Amino acid sequence: MVSDLMGKVPPPRRNRELRIAPGPVWQASQGRVAGSNHTVAGSAATGGAPATVYRNIHVTDLTSYRLPPAGWVSILHRISGAAMFLLLPFTIWMFDASVTSEASYEQFTSVFTAGGAGLPGWFWKLVAFALIWAYLLHFCAGLRHLWMDATHAVSLSFGRTSALVVIVLSSVVALALGYKLFF
Repeated sequence: MVSDLMGKVPPPRRNRELRIAPGPVWQASQGRVAGSNHTVAGSAATGGAPATVYRNIHVTDLTSYRLPPAGWVSILHRISGAAMFLLLPFTIWMFDASVTSEASYEQFTSVFTAGGAGLPGWFWKLVAFALIWAYLLHFCAGLRHLWMDATHAVSLSFGRTSALVVIVLSSVVALALGYKLFF
């Protein structure tokens, strides 16, 4: 029985690959991977076929890379968290100036109309709008993550739909509050 199995070789596996564009393209006629100078030889595991070579995207590929909505929400969630952390001194100043006294409240409102620290008022409104956007997006994306964790709703369709809802909902509310802030 063992001698029967020794002479048999399993059929070669099919070379299945999942390539994210832009990625290397195998050029069989030239025996190399496009975009690199590496020659890839076949192996016994692939049945003599050339091995698939994967490469990560480079910073220069970001403009041509199509990120799905869930990827955008993930990146924007991190950016909004960092923005809120960096704007924390501004947030603390706004809270302190708005609740300490009437005089400090007048100073607070004058920064948004006349400007302060050598910067015009519209700039401080823009910073406040960035803070509003960061909070709303971070909040909505956090609720999305909590919902996915609680319900185990992890599918491509739900990920895409919920990411689009997060982007649209946070943008609409941020624009409404931004309109009230600027006008």
